[in-house]
Amino acid sequence: MNMKTQMQFAIAGKTTPEMETVAKKENRDVEFIRERVASGRIVIPANIHHKNLEPIGIGRDLYTKVNANIGNSSLSSCPTQEIEKLNMALKYGADTVMDLSTGGDICTIRKVIIENSPAPIGTVPVYEAINRIDDPNDLTEELILDVIKDQAEQGVDYMTIHSGLLQEHIPMAMKRMLKIVSRGGSLLAQWMQHNKKENPFFTAFDKILEICIEHDVTLSLGDGLRPGCLADASDEAQFAELKVLGDLIRRCRKAGVQAMVEGPGHVPFNDIAMNMQKEQDFCDDAPFYILGPVVIDCAPGYDHLTSAIGATMGAFSGAAMLCYVTPKEHLGLPNARDVRDGVIAYKIAAHAADVALQKPNARDRDDAISQARAEFNWEKQFELSLDPEKAREFRAEALKEQNKDGKSDAEHGEFCTMCGPNYCSMKISNEIKSKM
Repeated sequence: MNMKTQMQFAIAGKTTPEMETVAKKENRDVEFIRERVASGRIVIPANIHHKNLEPIGIGRDLYTKVNANIGNSSLSSCPTQEIEKLNMALKYGADTVMDLSTGGDICTIRKVIIENSPAPIGTVPVYEAINRIDDPNDLTEELILDVIKDQAEQGVDYMTIHSGLLQEHIPMAMKRMLKIVSRGGSLLAQWMQHNKKENPFFTAFDKILEICIEHDVTLSLGDGLRPGCLADASDEAQFAELKVLGDLIRRCRKAGVQAMVEGPGHVPFNDIAMNMQKEQDFCDDAPFYILGPVVIDCAPGYDHLTSAIGATMGAFSGAAMLCYVTPKEHLGLPNARDVRDGVIAYKIAAHAADVALQKPNARDRDDAISQARAEFNWEKQFELSLDPEKAREFRAEALKEQNKDGKSDAEHGEFCTMCGPNYCSMKISNEIKSKM
């Protein structure tokens, strides 16, 4: 057998350099990684053409990963701005980045992103396919396969394809308040209605698998019927598609193709754990990649927070990767600042879940920063922060306020403006200990 994918090697009992790298990053034995890649519970998105890739593993037994979406639209952004967003996402800890460009020279933008990213890059091929034609209803299987092949050859590590949305699901979705909110899902539903044919991503699935094998592309089975508001969450359309995704996961594994499943976008907090469990049951514990979920619908401008709350519960309940939401969600295309805010919110969510799940060494950073606080070691606290620049900025503002009394920064080193010298509990505690 001519083995090409991480899964094929793992099934054959062979360890790859990528598996070894993941094992070191995750503080796990390499056999632990190999066994779970073989079973499909861990994926390592690693296209053979992505030359500067630093491999990562995605699976609920590993540290929770965070994805950042970037990409232009037909109305906004350019390659330079997308590289700025990419650099911002990587600087603040995004584990993967998806290029969701829908306008302009998509191929050139993606090429530059891949060349500049050590993190795995994902795409949604239907966006480029639609961009190549004048009428979305003229989409064909041949065009879809051409786009997927081109992106695979360019080095895309994982691709979101909406293969689980079938003709029979569309009437279910039309009962909803917001119908179909997925861009890819809505485009395909429109195509099926117009052409009176089944979803071409479903009918061409075996041919898609052949391309994925050739280049070791990981599939991310998209949730074209994800709920777009609380009123539509956990309905028959969402779970009907999820069952189809489970069948497709089994087809991927049989072919030796790595695959994960994408999850819901808006879910009440009390339904999140149930949604995570259904995915494990329907999809044989394939890695679950979730958008948020957003837990309330009435906070535009703050959806990086409303969704990070849901993401924490999602990760705690079994999600493997979190797709960030920025403050601009529902409002506009995010800029570099929004990318930073979204990544940090989701790094917090992912880390909180990992600590709660007691994953190996997950709390080391927290214990180290607590020790630095006890020692009034401000620089060490900054270094250990998820966002050192923000911590330094706030400390500088505090010192500026404190220095109004004429004393130096050093003289203010053992307290902050929250408590001052007379009410600092840390300072008082140290004094108590010194007299014991």
